[in-house]
Formats: sequence, C-alpha cells, structure tokens
Amino acid sequence: MSTTTAQSAVGARADRDTHFEVEQFYFLEAELLDDGRFTDWLELLDDDLDYWMPTRTNRLRRQQALSIAARGEAAYYEETKESLTWRIRRFDSGMAWAEDPPSRTRHLVTNVVVHHVDPDEHTGFGSDDLLVRSAFLVYRNRLQHEQNVFAGQRIDILRRTETGLRVARRTILLDQNILQAKNLSTFF
Repeated sequence: MSTTTAQSAVGARADRDTHFEVEQFYFLEAELLDDGRFTDWLELLDDDLDYWMPTRTNRLRRQQALSIAARGEAAYYEETKESLTWRIRRFDSGMAWAEDPPSRTRHLVTNVVVHHVDPDEHTGFGSDDLLVRSAFLVYRNRLQHEQNVFAGQRIDILRRTETGLRVARRTILLDQNILQAKNLSTFF
C-alpha cells in the first residue's frame, strides 16, 4: 500500500481483499486451536503481544461504562506472548491437570469488521495495521460431562509483518460475567 493510500485509509474500513485476508487468518487460527496445535498458534502472535480478558459485572444502564474491569483490575487473562508460551509448555509437560485429558474445542468466528488503524488513537501502530472486531463462540467439551460455551467479542490489532499478519493486541470480552466452567484453560 502506498503512503498516500495508507494515509487516506486511516480509520477507514478495509477493502474486500484485506477483509478476506483477515477472515482466512482467523479461520487458520481457529483450526490451530481446535487441533491443539498451540505451538503453531503462537507463531500467529507478535512478540509484543498484549492478550487481555477483563472481567465483567452487571450494571444499571447508566453505569454501563463501569461494567468492564479497567486495566489493573480483575482479569481472566492478562498475558504476553512469553506467558502464553510458558502455559503451552506446561500443557506439554503433563503438569497441567486441568487439560489432561485435553479438552476438545470448536472456535467459531463471525461478524468480522476490519478497519485501518488510526495511529493517533493507537500509539505504536501505523495505518498498515488493522483494527478488527469479531464475534466468537467457543464450545469446549472435556471428559464425559463437562461442556462449556463461551460467547463474546474480540477486539484485535493485527500487525503486518514480512511473514504475514500477527496478533499484536487482543481484548476478549465475554458476554457472560459468571463462568460456569470448572477452569479456564481455553485460548480465544
């Protein structure tokens, strides 16, 4: 993308080809997670990854701005690529009892909306990077009777690299505020 085109695209919706590229990236990511290929999944994450899933609470309509925990408050996940790598190594070590035997998951990604990043709103990113909102449904089954369904949205910043798109920032917002799962070892 030329500099002039990139500058005129700041904050604008991405074109059809870019949208298709992002969807294919998400479909590959879902396949890797569902197949338990977590080491391969790590390759889709940028080195300075910020992977955050804040908790939610029920609030009155006038207090909706307070329903999502702020940075530094309670979060299900507040991870880096390094910490996710450590967790995945732990799966392979046999010491992650919550995932032995491993869960079976199905990641469904939909409602993908892609915009070019506005560098004024997202420090450290350029107009070649992409701001992506998507909806997800993750089904998890473990052992004979454990079943969980997680629904929500992801807000990602995807960075263009020489080897393709990489997730640089991911905010995961679950629709439920009380989790029925016995543990939370699923990646979103």
